[in-house]
Amino acid sequence: MNNGFVKVCAATPVIKVADVEFNTQSIINCIKEAEKIGAKVLALPELCITGYTCGDLFLHKTLLDAAEKALEAIADATKGIDMLIFAGLPVRIGSSLYNCGAAIYDGEVLGIVPKTNIPNFGGYYEKRYFTSGDGEYKIISYAGQETVFGTKILFRHKNMPQLNVACEVCEDLWGPVTPSTDAAVAGATVIVNLSASDESVTKDDYRRNLTSGQSAKLVCGYVYADAGEGESTQDAVFTGHSIICENGDILAENLTDSGIIATEIDVYKLEYERTRMGAFTGDDSFDIIEWGNELSEAQLTRHYPNMPFVPENAEERAKRCQRALYLQCLGLKKRLQHTWAKKLVVGVSGGLDSTLAMLVCAETLKMMNRPASDLLAITMPGFGTTARTKSNAEVLANILGAEFRTIPIGDTTMSHFADIGHSPDNHNVVYENAQARERTQVLMDVANGCGGLVIGTGDMSELALGWATYNGDHMSMYSVNGGVPKTMVRYLVDYTARTRPELTEVLNSILDTPVSPELLPAVDGEIAQITEDLVGPYELHDFYLYYGIRWGFEPKKVLRLAKYAFKNQYNDDTIIKWLKTFYRRFFNQQFKRSCLPDGPKVGTLTLSPRSDWRMPSDAVSALWLRELEGIE
Repeated sequence: MNNGFVKVCAATPVIKVADVEFNTQSIINCIKEAEKIGAKVLALPELCITGYTCGDLFLHKTLLDAAEKALEAIADATKGIDMLIFAGLPVRIGSSLYNCGAAIYDGEVLGIVPKTNIPNFGGYYEKRYFTSGDGEYKIISYAGQETVFGTKILFRHKNMPQLNVACEVCEDLWGPVTPSTDAAVAGATVIVNLSASDESVTKDDYRRNLTSGQSAKLVCGYVYADAGEGESTQDAVFTGHSIICENGDILAENLTDSGIIATEIDVYKLEYERTRMGAFTGDDSFDIIEWGNELSEAQLTRHYPNMPFVPENAEERAKRCQRALYLQCLGLKKRLQHTWAKKLVVGVSGGLDSTLAMLVCAETLKMMNRPASDLLAITMPGFGTTARTKSNAEVLANILGAEFRTIPIGDTTMSHFADIGHSPDNHNVVYENAQARERTQVLMDVANGCGGLVIGTGDMSELALGWATYNGDHMSMYSVNGGVPKTMVRYLVDYTARTRPELTEVLNSILDTPVSPELLPAVDGEIAQITEDLVGPYELHDFYLYYGIRWGFEPKKVLRLAKYAFKNQYNDDTIIKWLKTFYRRFFNQQFKRSCLPDGPKVGTLTLSPRSDWRMPSDAVSALWLRELEGIE
């Protein structure tokens, strides 16, 4: 379970209604299968020891006594197994009968949690048999042991307190007041739900929405184990729809009659998000029961996309692109309305970032019923500008209907070199940054002259790495791309190319152009300065940005996930090299982010000092880099 990963399972055993002996063996078989997988938490369905559809047989002493003995047998079968197991059964206490989930670990029944919300509508008539366990708490003798009985119980791992498990039963999730809400506030990071939800057309979608929504609302892992094959089909069908969610994401799912699903829930990630939110303040009324042995490694099987900011599904990606572009335009529209600017002034290079900025500006003007010519696109060829990039910028501007100007900066920059005593043969940082600052000065002065607003083009990935010239392209009057990572920029341009036929050819040409600031002289007319050769692949840096900054993962965990996600693309040395570069540059370049111009937040992260990210410019990266020392 290193790095906070916990292997969890939801299992649907094949059962026979009221055949407790058969069901017991089927449950034990599921436990053994989960042990082979390396599971630390296993959820089984509601009333799986007897079957959910026993009807009036629940009132029979024969069935209830058999269920108690079965729990004792199941507990005995778990001796030596390092796994917290939840199984459903009816439990009689005095003259009351409860629908319960029993927590079992290493031969012990650690606790029994009764169902709170008892359904009594449609095909459900549980109140005919069962009593709500709401508010119950007592020590009982059951299954040959003394154990805790009640609704407010947390099962906390001895060596990983972040793994705090609570149990609720079926309708507890569906009701208006859920026990899992109180449990999460009290510290539960994983909720197991023992369910017997009968099936009907479209109910599977509703169930997905319910479980994923609850896990998102409670910032928790949610393990939903549903009854399946073997339940009576007299009046309903049970399909065994089990689901495992983490903070709104469905990680694993099974919609067959029986079987087992397994994945890893990241409890460190959940703890980080809860700490960031500050809404989970604790509840001392819960009883804490500890379990677990020494931590062991959880083999990763869950999917980690190598571009976490970009949806992998094409349909979902198109929706995300459409929404992101809309948010960028909406932000710019408000700023344009507020400032009464007559023009939107954009420095264009024929690269991805300035292309996206132009597209956003053009669409914003369209939203406001303003003429496309209110967009002033300026190309400022310097020492590294190639014919291809300049041509693409001009073609795009013409198709959009924007005003287009060419303002060369070569002579002005050479004069500046003479003024400061810099040799133009010295292609150092002065040579490069002088061009970037001259371009910014041109844009600002032109905007002042026409009552315009200079629109920034730099993206969030460049801000993370500090890949911008301070008071050069780093500065603008409004930055529409500042909340968009580089990997997403490419897909936003690609989305526009696919949905705007008149732009397809030029945008595809831009998409095929290497990312470059074009500040060094071209070689035989070709771009000589490839950004990703200098700072590293942006897909790696966006991965590091998402997990290292958005989720606050420690460097070794980020490295582990990067090796896992990019195993077929980059070798380990390459991944480590650029991860070190990322942390070094991210810390060293904070001073550029501390004084960013305004710009809209688009996704789950922005590096604006007025929004998601607050960090002193003097913070030191030593702790983060030290964690990566000595790793081969």
